[in-house]
Amino acid sequence: MSRPPRINGFSYLGAYRYFVTFCTLERRAVFTDIALGRLVILQFRRTCRREKFAILAYCVMPDHAHPLLEGMDAASDLAALIKSAKQSSGQRFAAKMKRPLWDEGFHDHVLRPEEDPKRFAHYIIENPVRAGLVKSPLDYPLSGSARWRCVVPGIRVAASSSGSV
Repeated sequence: MSRPPRINGFSYLGAYRYFVTFCTLERRAVFTDIALGRLVILQFRRTCRREKFAILAYCVMPDHAHPLLEGMDAASDLAALIKSAKQSSGQRFAAKMKRPLWDEGFHDHVLRPEEDPKRFAHYIIENPVRAGLVKSPLDYPLSGSARWRCVVPGIRVAASSSGSV
């Protein structure tokens, strides 16, 4: 797959929110291995802390991942974050499996100020239900939100104290 285009003239630097999608190589369902999915989430959390991003919500599906990200300062660089996160999460996988984990590039949507990030969080958290993997998003082990305790429709949404990962 070729790299998806970016918004012409937009720097992807700063305190913006992004809905991001990136896929495994050849859309292979490698995250049916829950332990591997948890390792990827751990690596993404570490990278986000280092690169000054918060993960507002996330879901690692069998063949792709959806993080909802927020830059925490003027130097937060989305392209650098994704490159570093995919690289660090894919190293062990590549050593063991003798092939890359991730497809190149990523898809993004820069949230406009008037767009409610909870709407995107709902979409992300409901993804395993729509895919038929679970009946309730609460049953899926590779999704969650550090900003909101729960973003499941019909269940109270509560902000965490820190909002960071």
